[in-house]
Amino acid sequence: MTGKFQRAGKKRAAARSAPPRSPPQMPYSAIVGQAQVKRALELCFVEPRMGGVLLSGERGTGKTTAVRAFARMAMGEKDQPLVNLPINATEDRVVGGWRIKDLIDGKTVFQKGLLEESHGGLLYVDEVNLLDDHIVNIILDVTSTGVLVVQREGLNKTEDVQFVLVGTMNPEEGTLRPQLLDRFGLMVTVKAETEPEVRGQILERVLGMEDAAQRRAAEQEDGTCRKRLLQARERLPKVELPRALADACIRAAKALSVEGHRGELVMARAARALAAIEGRSVVSAEDIQRVAPLALAHRRKHGSQREAAAWSEVDDALVDKALGIAPGTA
Repeated sequence: MTGKFQRAGKKRAAARSAPPRSPPQMPYSAIVGQAQVKRALELCFVEPRMGGVLLSGERGTGKTTAVRAFARMAMGEKDQPLVNLPINATEDRVVGGWRIKDLIDGKTVFQKGLLEESHGGLLYVDEVNLLDDHIVNIILDVTSTGVLVVQREGLNKTEDVQFVLVGTMNPEEGTLRPQLLDRFGLMVTVKAETEPEVRGQILERVLGMEDAAQRRAAEQEDGTCRKRLLQARERLPKVELPRALADACIRAAKALSVEGHRGELVMARAARALAAIEGRSVVSAEDIQRVAPLALAHRRKHGSQREAAAWSEVDDALVDKALGIAPGTA
C-alpha cells in the first residue's frame, strides 16, 4: 500500500508541476458571423491566383482566430497547415538560401524558405503592414505567379509554389502603401459585433466548445465544408464567365474609379470561384454583386484603410448599373 500511495503522490505532484494545457482551437464551423471574412477565405482557397486576402481591423475582432480555424479546416490532416511569417523575417528566410552554419564549415546546403514550406498550405502574415515593403512584394509576386525564383551566388533555383496567402493588420498601427494594397486580391474590413444578441451568441458558442459533443459536431461540419471546397477547386476550370458579365466587371471597375486592370480580373476570378463553391457552372450577375465589395473596395481612389474603405449603397448602385440591373430589382 505504501508504494501505491507514493505513486499516487508522484502523479499529483507531476500534475501540479505540468504546464497548463492551452485551450482547444475554435473549429471553423463554430465561428459566429464574419460572413465576409469566411467568403473571402473560401474564395482564395478555391482560386489562390487572386492574390490572397487582407483582413484589416482593430485588435480583438477575431481575425487570427478565423484564419487559424480556416487553415485547420481547409488543409485537413496536414502536419503544418499554416506557416507563420514573422514581421522580422529576412529575404533568405522567406525565399530560401544557403544554410549559414554549413557555409561556415565550407559546405553549401540549401535551406527552404517559408514560401516553399507553405506549398499546399496557408501562409499567414500577421501585422503585414509592419513588414518590409520589399518582402511583401516578393510574397505577392509568388502568390500571383505561382513561381518562386531563388537566385543566390552559385544558385539559380525555380520552384512551382502555390499557397493561400492571408495577411492581417490593424490600421491604427499604420497602413500599406497603395501599390501593395492593390496587390492583395481581396480585402475585408473586420469590425467587432455591436448587437448584444450577436455578442451573446459568440460568447455562448465559445463556451459551448468546451463540451466534447458540441466540438465533435462542429469538427464534423468542418469536414463537410472542406469536402465542398475541394470539389469547388475541381469544378473551377469548367466554370464559364459569359462575355456580357466580363464586360460588366470592366464597367463596374471603371465606375468605381479603380485604376489598372487588376480590379476587374480579381472580380471575375472571385465570381467564378463563388459559382464553383455553390455548385454552378456559369457565373451569374448576383455572383459579381456579392464579390464586388471584396475586390474593389480597397482599390477605389477614395477608399481609405483607416476609414475601413466603407462600401456604401452608392457603390452597390454603381455595380448594379454596370450589370444592367434596375434599382430595387436585385
